[in-house]
Amino acid sequence: MTELPSDYHRRLPYGERMSAEPLQGGPFFPFEGDIQVVPLADPVLPEPPRRGEPGGDACPKCADPDGFVIWRDDQWALKAGFQLSGLPMVALLEPREHYRLDNLPPELTATLGPMIQRVAGAIQRIDSVGRTHFNRWGDGSEHFHVWFLARPAGMMQLRGAMIAAWDDMLPKLPAEEFAANARLVAAALAEDGGEAIGLGRH
Repeated sequence: MTELPSDYHRRLPYGERMSAEPLQGGPFFPFEGDIQVVPLADPVLPEPPRRGEPGGDACPKCADPDGFVIWRDDQWALKAGFQLSGLPMVALLEPREHYRLDNLPPELTATLGPMIQRVAGAIQRIDSVGRTHFNRWGDGSEHFHVWFLARPAGMMQLRGAMIAAWDDMLPKLPAEEFAANARLVAAALAEDGGEAIGLGRH
């Protein structure tokens, strides 16, 4: 094993299975019965490069700037339709230029909050949507991006962090329904500026 870099790392029981018991029975946990957690893997240090970092794969946004874009303005682009989803909408907001979260220029950072509000509001125009969740994971690609996941109205089990797992498990939307949702979201965003593209080039 690589030399462990901190007391936190040295406390962890690598190779052992954690108990799923703290999650079971919770209102947002989508599994029941016997759950077996995979053994905790050793840390990989140094970490492998993300897409867009030196030594990693090419940044997908920079390699194909218009791929999957459904709306854009001079600063931001919204993508959807990477694959059919189980939720009414799964979308990704990212800056048009290649930035990480830590080097977003102040003038662009100042527009991020209003853009999150705009995207969330546009997604809520879909008649099946109760709430719009958003999250930033940032482990796959260096290019800064925020994910948006639409929780269907009344589906209270889908609240919280497990909504992404539910998206994988729910029946996939018909392609024409997802396309209609994407067009609606793009048009709603365009009401306040930018260009609606519908379902962008894939």
